[in-house]
Amino acid sequence: MKVLVIGGGAREHALCRSLSLDPDVTALHCAPGNAGIGEVAELHPVDAMDGAAVARLATDLAADLVVVGPEAPLVAGVADAVRSAGIPCFGPSRDAAELEGSKAFAKDVMASAGVPTARSYLCTTPEEIDEALDAFGAPYVVKDDGLAAGKGVVVTDDLAAAREHALGCDRVVIEEFLDGPEVSLFAITDGETVVPLTPAQDFKRALDGDEGPNTGGMGAYSPLPWADPKLVDEVMATVLQPTVDELRRRGTPFSGLLYAGLAITSRGVRVIEFNARFGDPETQVVLARLVTPLASVLLNAARGTLDLQPPLRWREDAAVTVVVASHNYPDTPRTGDPIHGLDEVAAEDAPHAYVLHAGTRHDGDTVVSAGGRVLSVTATGKDLAQARERAYKAVARIRLDGSQHRTDIARRAAGE
Repeated sequence: MKVLVIGGGAREHALCRSLSLDPDVTALHCAPGNAGIGEVAELHPVDAMDGAAVARLATDLAADLVVVGPEAPLVAGVADAVRSAGIPCFGPSRDAAELEGSKAFAKDVMASAGVPTARSYLCTTPEEIDEALDAFGAPYVVKDDGLAAGKGVVVTDDLAAAREHALGCDRVVIEEFLDGPEVSLFAITDGETVVPLTPAQDFKRALDGDEGPNTGGMGAYSPLPWADPKLVDEVMATVLQPTVDELRRRGTPFSGLLYAGLAITSRGVRVIEFNARFGDPETQVVLARLVTPLASVLLNAARGTLDLQPPLRWREDAAVTVVVASHNYPDTPRTGDPIHGLDEVAAEDAPHAYVLHAGTRHDGDTVVSAGGRVLSVTATGKDLAQARERAYKAVARIRLDGSQHRTDIARRAAGE
């Protein structure tokens, strides 16, 4: 089949890499892509937010499947435009993508479906903000109701900082703090059948030891040796299936990737947030472990035939991703810096370690930085310790002036 992937980050590079290894994929396209994706897919300049332009491109390419990667195009209705052109699309409709587009909408869905989550208030005035902050106390959890590229959440003991963030949002959700480790669990769904993927854990804080500001994610690993073996079954029964059923009941069936961000609290599993697409950087480690060819799974979801999909197969290997970010990330990042060492990783570390591009572009023959999170260095191994060792060995070959990365991704889980 011919596949078109929309987006240009490391998530899309991970998707394109997996699709390029799928024998059923005869042609792979990506729009707009990045310097790394161009090595496995044909790139096309398109505004990913322009549904009509994406649909035209898919039609011109005679694509059999379109995969929309980022959340903003999904919330903007790009998947609807593609489906209106008669082309199967992996990604929820504009209405269903509100599960990520509005945290208040997600809370309402969870309340109706009986999904366990944190108690919360939706606030629109300074008075409501002060009342909510006072009701819950520290640590304060303040979430911009809309899309914020993974950086709209502040968790702090500082009342002034919490209030400042809340006042900067048009609508803000303030909720109780959830204790315990966090887990990301993806599920592929066609609106009825739900197929869970393997759990992963990501690292949101910029600095080692979970210090510093929230980011879009600085690394991830899978599997989770410390997690209850029954966790996936429990989340399927209490979170994923009820949410999919509720959205279908409302007349807005969710077809695509449903991402549940979970806290494993002292009182049980609680949903922190939903996303309407593959998470970044968790996708990098989840797909590194997937044996089942990806294209047929996504196509079955897009066609509404996921019930025909055989059980997914997974490698026993562990996977670790370390994000290399640009100078000053997550504030305004410096871009345009040359990236060296990519050929060395390909020559010395493949196939166990490889580089997925996020914010990169070509400047002549040179690959340069073009965003905050620049690269996702991903490695597999017989266990987390070996995968970690291989990932950081590859990271050490990367030379990007002023770059930063965490040194503790998966350290605790690997028993180090």
